[in-house]
Amino acid sequence: MKTGKTALATAGILLVGVGFWLALPKTYREKTYLVPAGGCRLETTVFDKKGASPQGAVVLFPGLVANKKVMAFLAGGFAEQNLRVYVPDLPGHGHSPGPFSPQRAEDCAEALVSGLVSRGMANPDRTILAGHSMGAAIALHVGANVPVAGVVAISPAPMRAAHGVRPEMLLYTNPGLMPQRFVVISGSLEPESMCDNAADLVTSSKNDAAQLIVIPGATHASLIFDRAAVRAFQNWTAKTLQLSGVPGMPSLRQLCGAIAGFVGLLLLASPFLREITGRKKGSKQELPEVETGNSVPWGRLLLEFAVASTLVVALLHFWNPLRAIRLYQGDYLAAFLGLTGIVLVPLHWKSLRKQFSGWKSGLLGASIGAFILFLLFSAWLELSIYEAWIPPAKWARFPLLFLALLPYHIAEEICLGPSTNTRAARRFVAGLSLRAVAWGALAVGLLYLHSGEILMVLLLPSFVLLHVLERRGMDITRQETGSAAAAAVFGAILFTGFCLVIFPVT
Repeated sequence: MKTGKTALATAGILLVGVGFWLALPKTYREKTYLVPAGGCRLETTVFDKKGASPQGAVVLFPGLVANKKVMAFLAGGFAEQNLRVYVPDLPGHGHSPGPFSPQRAEDCAEALVSGLVSRGMANPDRTILAGHSMGAAIALHVGANVPVAGVVAISPAPMRAAHGVRPEMLLYTNPGLMPQRFVVISGSLEPESMCDNAADLVTSSKNDAAQLIVIPGATHASLIFDRAAVRAFQNWTAKTLQLSGVPGMPSLRQLCGAIAGFVGLLLLASPFLREITGRKKGSKQELPEVETGNSVPWGRLLLEFAVASTLVVALLHFWNPLRAIRLYQGDYLAAFLGLTGIVLVPLHWKSLRKQFSGWKSGLLGASIGAFILFLLFSAWLELSIYEAWIPPAKWARFPLLFLALLPYHIAEEICLGPSTNTRAARRFVAGLSLRAVAWGALAVGLLYLHSGEILMVLLLPSFVLLHVLERRGMDITRQETGSAAAAAVFGAILFTGFCLVIFPVT
């Protein structure tokens, strides 16, 4: 057993080392500035190809919940054409202060482009606007108002209630006038509604210079790292700006390094968590306390969570008590989970009293472990591929958000019961099934109650990864400490940190 743990830790350290080696070297010359733009302060990174003179400029806008760091591969594609690339963090995203709203993001983006032009940093005839998702919609709007050479719209967010997209799902409700010259790049594996709306932008423009390119095998998110998409816009940009030569292709080292380091940290996380939450040899509390309490039957669990979460979604249709948190759609998620937990906990009050009788056991270790793991993973993402280091404005929201998310985690732990009652794998699957039921209720709210909370669905892959890792960490904490309170606090801290990283400040 000890040999296996050592091998696991060694593999984790090696992977983190490989991640550093792959992700940290800078392929391009990068400089970051805090640029005033229309009342906003946008932290903007400028990418230049080393040893080359810029032949034009590109302003590249990230999408909703994205930031300039995750756009580095696309920025590299333009930089390979000897174009100077400006990539801003939109308001409330990354390192740019809020507040965020779709309209404010567009206004500040337009002010940024106008400022670059007025200061002579971008020649309109040699400037391309580009973006992904919401950033693509912004690029199209700004490109229609500020004369530029052209616009590259990569998987633009729908701007018209058509093809199954409802009005409340739209960030922008009117595509307006289109730029004189633009290209729309979509992925063949994107939802049909997004593909059709993207195609409409080209067909409705009645502009011979408008073009639609569909990348085979690409999804909405994968287009950010798709070589075929990069080659497509490189070819289009070369024709638009009359660039000569065959540009190079940016490297995926950064992405590979980020994944390697992330996996390495995962391998290290389990032994670290067991060490910090487990009893030390020779101590009076070497063994976990014997837990009391019963697990709720799985069928009853699913029914209770389904009914409670559906009722809460219906309530949130009329009233959200946590708007004061001021996170774009994150306040809705916090209210949903908090109220769901508050509904469920009284149903199991006796079990709560039994399982929380020794609530102090392991609580400090679990709390410290959760914070350390969150800081480690967010620091790694910040270094490699995504701006995940939380600024002070978001840290100020941590206490209220944590308290809002804690009731759900308490309810989940109570209902699953002591870790000794069921096999670890079965308990793990049961916990994930409860999350699936809760997210099903959120989907019902979006599709049938028109909540407009699109991020709960758009970010589903990220939430699935969070649920799997968080649930595993909570199970380890429960096994090591014998404390439902420690496991719930551990999970709530990680969930709070994730929400603060992902959701923009409003």
